[in-house]
Amino acid sequence: MLTPMPDDQQLLESWRRGDEDAGEQLFEHYYEGLARFFRSKAGDGAADLIQRTFLILLETKSRMREGTSFHCYLYGIARNVLYEHYRGKRRDGERFQPDENSVEDLGPTPTTLMAQAQETRLLLQALRHIPLESQLILELYYWEQMTAKEIADVLEVPEGTARTRIRRAKQLLEAQLAALADTPQLLQSTVTDLDSWAQHLRTALKPR
Repeated sequence: MLTPMPDDQQLLESWRRGDEDAGEQLFEHYYEGLARFFRSKAGDGAADLIQRTFLILLETKSRMREGTSFHCYLYGIARNVLYEHYRGKRRDGERFQPDENSVEDLGPTPTTLMAQAQETRLLLQALRHIPLESQLILELYYWEQMTAKEIADVLEVPEGTARTRIRRAKQLLEAQLAALADTPQLLQSTVTDLDSWAQHLRTALKPR
């Protein structure tokens, strides 16, 4: 009889007790998702931010509250690391406001994107033109398949607030798609099958 694979919580408990293999399993399981999370917003600086995220996780793993989802806790750290990264890039006197500033506002973030479809390229461009917090919310929703409750945990807000922000982020994305699409046909193709194109983009951002 096959032994069932340990879940995140079991691995975390083992890691806390000093099992380095359990920590390595968590790292391997979440590396691809974190790489995608950072590449879409920080480009080629993603590797340093992934490392920083796991270092903070290592330092704080014993303080994770009982009942907290490891998945949400990890992406909460990643969100804070990303925002600190952008705060550090601002010139003296410039404020960083993730609910207002987009990746496009914050400067170039070169990314080698293996995406052929126009819809996929348009979607990434549109994501980078909406506020960073909205981009993050949509990526958690579409790519990580997080529920409104899980997104609320990452953002540390009530679930109702998270639902409102998801809805608003979708509206902002659709407005940017309309503004950036070269043709009505491209816009229609992207919006009509947004879930599918989001998954295409998810694959395109997979680390090589």
